[in-house]
Amino acid sequence: MTEYEKMCIGKIYDPNDAYLIELKFKAHRLNIEYNRTLDEESEKREKILDELLPNRKEGTYLQGPVYFDYGINTSVGKNFYANFNFTCVDCAKVTIGDNVFLGPNVSILTPMHPFLPEERNPYIREDGDQTDKEYAKPIKICDNTWICGNVTIIGGVTIGEGCVIGAGSVVTRDIPPHYLAVGNPCRVIREISEKDSIKYKKELF
Repeated sequence: MTEYEKMCIGKIYDPNDAYLIELKFKAHRLNIEYNRTLDEESEKREKILDELLPNRKEGTYLQGPVYFDYGINTSVGKNFYANFNFTCVDCAKVTIGDNVFLGPNVSILTPMHPFLPEERNPYIREDGDQTDKEYAKPIKICDNTWICGNVTIIGGVTIGEGCVIGAGSVVTRDIPPHYLAVGNPCRVIREISEKDSIKYKKELF
């Protein structure tokens, strides 16, 4: 089994494997290229995303700057929008559904490290290079979800359809569909219902 295969299925892997380094360097270069583009350079941005984020559907818009670790491990549905400073450390699979909005400074973090320092600290491989032990857990964000600004989502989490995750939250556990959840750690506050419709907010019209 390759180190890439181990990484993708949640096993301990060597993050300094030559192939993984090659994939990361490519993604990091593409991040830089994308972040140097202007908003109106849509064709240029699309060409970069064809390499950086090939598993995407129509309507994807990344405001930028963006920071993907691999890119190829992330899939996004229709009408995906990410505001400024989107970070996606996609060592495990990241699955984002249709009509998902991300506010500024959202971080999706799949990597995990051992808690014990003697297992977490760097060590020297047989070939003399330094590395460490890592593993990763997938993240899933279901359709029609709004992730507000400065939210961090930790590996292993599924956020259900139609959720709103409040600004500044740190999501460490699954959130059921159609709920407002807020806090650090993020907790379910209440179910979202018809009463939340903007048509009842007369001050907005």
